[in-house]
Amino acid sequence: MAPVPLPSAVLFACTSNAIRSPMAEALMKRLHGRAVYVQSAGVRAGELDPFTIAVMDEIGIDLRRHRSRRFDELDDDSFDLIVSLSPEAQHHAVEMTRIMACDVEFWNIFDPTIIEGSRGACLAAYRQVRDDLQQRILKRFPAVTTAVQIE
Repeated sequence: MAPVPLPSAVLFACTSNAIRSPMAEALMKRLHGRAVYVQSAGVRAGELDPFTIAVMDEIGIDLRRHRSRRFDELDDDSFDLIVSLSPEAQHHAVEMTRIMACDVEFWNIFDPTIIEGSRGACLAAYRQVRDDLQQRILKRFPAVTTAVQIE
């Protein structure tokens, strides 16, 4: 079975572009570099969550420069695929695709901000989101490797 070709441009979207979609954008960029144009956006713009920065730092990704943006602030809207990560973003993505040719996928990713408790409990919830996103991205957009034969 032939591998599914990667889309050329992907938008990850969530509610505030402060947790899930910035994580997904960074993970996808780390996996595919510049082979795929990747952006993230939210229905609303919010401040990047400090726990997001912390759990991404743990795996060597620095999100401190991330600037949260709304759908209507995107530099480009020529996406092949929008992956929405919250119900609110899914609704907005479906509306957006009424005027553009683009596929939409819904990944209902847990919102870690609903966890109350210690710093450790909160970090565990954010790690769960990060790891879930990473697994889904690896499955949906597998890295293409080329085997080199040595004679």
